[in-house]
Amino acid sequence: MLFDIEEELKKLPSQPGVYIMHDAKDEIIYVGKAISLKNRVRQYFQSSRGKTAKIQQMVSRIARFEYIVTDSELEALVLECNLIKEHQPRYNTMLKDDKAYPYIRVTVGEDFPRVQFARTMKKDRSRYFGPYTSAGAVKDTIDLIHKLYKVRTCSRLLPRDIGKDRPCLNYHIRQCDAPCQGYIGKEEYAEHIRQVLEFLNGHYDNLLKRLEKQMMEAAEKMEYEKAAEYRDLLSSVKKVAQKQKITSSSMEDRDIIAMAMNDTDAVVQVFFVREGKLIGRDHFGIRIGAEKDSSQILTSFVKQFYAGTPFLPKELWIRREIEDMEVIEQWLSARKGQKVRIVVPKKGQKERLVELAQKNASMVLRQDLERNQRDEMRTIGAMNEVASWLGLTGVRRMEAFDISNISGYESVGSMVVYEDGRPKRSDYRKFRIRTVTGPNDYASMREVLMRRFTHGLEEMSQLKEQGEEQKFGSFTRFPDILMMDGGRGQVNIAQEVLAELGLSIPVCGMVKDDSHRTRGLYYRNVEIPIDRHSEGFRLITRIQDEAHRFAIEYHRSLRSKSQVHSVLDDIPGIGDTRRKALMKHFLDIEKIRTAPVEELMKVDGITEKVAENIYAFFH
Repeated sequence: MLFDIEEELKKLPSQPGVYIMHDAKDEIIYVGKAISLKNRVRQYFQSSRGKTAKIQQMVSRIARFEYIVTDSELEALVLECNLIKEHQPRYNTMLKDDKAYPYIRVTVGEDFPRVQFARTMKKDRSRYFGPYTSAGAVKDTIDLIHKLYKVRTCSRLLPRDIGKDRPCLNYHIRQCDAPCQGYIGKEEYAEHIRQVLEFLNGHYDNLLKRLEKQMMEAAEKMEYEKAAEYRDLLSSVKKVAQKQKITSSSMEDRDIIAMAMNDTDAVVQVFFVREGKLIGRDHFGIRIGAEKDSSQILTSFVKQFYAGTPFLPKELWIRREIEDMEVIEQWLSARKGQKVRIVVPKKGQKERLVELAQKNASMVLRQDLERNQRDEMRTIGAMNEVASWLGLTGVRRMEAFDISNISGYESVGSMVVYEDGRPKRSDYRKFRIRTVTGPNDYASMREVLMRRFTHGLEEMSQLKEQGEEQKFGSFTRFPDILMMDGGRGQVNIAQEVLAELGLSIPVCGMVKDDSHRTRGLYYRNVEIPIDRHSEGFRLITRIQDEAHRFAIEYHRSLRSKSQVHSVLDDIPGIGDTRRKALMKHFLDIEKIRTAPVEELMKVDGITEKVAENIYAFFH
């Protein structure tokens, strides 16, 4: 039954909920929430005035929509976040990165707690510190804690396992007091953990004084090695302390958020402040969807980012108000289990911090834009340049082929694919030459091309019979141009194969000079000279080198396999697993050769039939 949009619009309820837009292929292209589904969804299909080009494009692709009614706007917001994360619709503003920040976990629920690196925060009676933006800094801090406080790293269950095994290396290098041996009591160990927690909370003064005192005492006693050890520890603690920059006299946890955007992309900068200390910052790339307003884009970021992070601060500082602020506050508060505020600072130090985040976001966006422009010149720009030399348009996909052999031994063919100037390794294919003997590159290339396009045509036919023309098989994506490694000869072979199969695809040869470097392009019986300083030339060189590398790599793998060939591989029913089992059991080929069927059947995986095959092979 066809979906009648006009009729379905009449049925929409005036309740809060989530709406889901589908295209003709039934893919979800947009997810949104609404206080009134009736009013919100109808807006998309009314006059196009005031709608952005992207929204108009999205609406033109809508084949049907569905909706889910909720009891409140808050429920709708939660459901919207979940659906966007699951389906990642094309026209939703999407967070490009989904990062999991590291934490330091102290397992205080254990009798003898440990200090560990963690990627997620769980409800497991442990104390968590973070999140931190640098995994390396977290690991360095944990190493420092082990040196300072000599807490255990093992997974032994204490006190049950005390004395059951020898102490580990950490005890012998004086980085653990060996509670596993009973060398330190529970109360004394608990004091060490208390000091660890104090250290992780940023209280370094007492520790610095203690280490300095111990260093001086060791020096006075002329225990210079010990003094040097205390000096290094003191230096490490000072480095950790320096990273914790005071940003506020209050001890609140907060995230400071600002955004910069252009027509297609946005960057959000987040400063992470924990207990009044700036512990780090990070930026997030955003692909702008149908939403165009900066407030809507920042709203999308807040919902997506805080739906996925395990830690929620007490405050979010933002530069301007966002949509659904009250509802988002309710949602975040419910997730955290206590009040979360969204604050828009208007003056003073708070406003300056948000402005600083804004400047950082603008800088990152500018750098990203410059990098993207350079990257585009190397990829899409280079491909368009090559197409212009050949007088072609609409070239997105290139396929290049190469043959590799040594005196005709184990001839192989390679197919590499470049889309929009970038290698698409998932579409690479390799071919073991079946019908050609000896070093005949032309005949080998003919076989490779015939197999490649025949497979593609057969797959297309099968998908059509199944009514699944829209799907892609392994070989159904045909190139916009064929790039042959060579000149006239290779091009002619390709054109003959295409003509036999009734295909019309431009074929171009990559001609090399006497030094085996790319010299020009052979197209329509003419060699076209190319600028060796251009991005197009560099792209051709990369494609040529990649096709050659892929063929050589496959050829080497076949050679190495043939070099480790065993006589057992020639026996029917013997594969890698059974061969290994036989050698493990008998240790020698000669013993397998003389073994009776009954003895062979004692080996794991060897059935009576396989045993008879082995016996018959050697007799």
